[in-house]
Amino acid sequence: MNILTSILFSLFFLGVLGVVINRLHLLSLLLCLELLLISLFLNITIWASTFSSLLTLNYSILLVTFSACEASAGLALMVSLSRSHNTDLLAQINLLQS
Repeated sequence: MNILTSILFSLFFLGVLGVVINRLHLLSLLLCLELLLISLFLNITIWASTFSSLLTLNYSILLVTFSACEASAGLALMVSLSRSHNTDLLAQINLLQS
């Protein structure tokens, strides 16, 4: 395992750690999810280029598409929640009450 692969795996685990620990604001949670998806994309792309596999490049393009959809849905959810509840703190948002 070379240094680039270990850096990308550490980015993935940093994103997992951010999702688990830093759940105060919705925006920080969305940024940690984006870090997870970007590190997965880079890992799949490097793995595909290492083994010269064109089939796994399709997975990386699908992952980028999913990442863009997740980002737009997450930002739309954040705008909607911040307008209705006047905050982006996850602890103060209770969707079942309103």
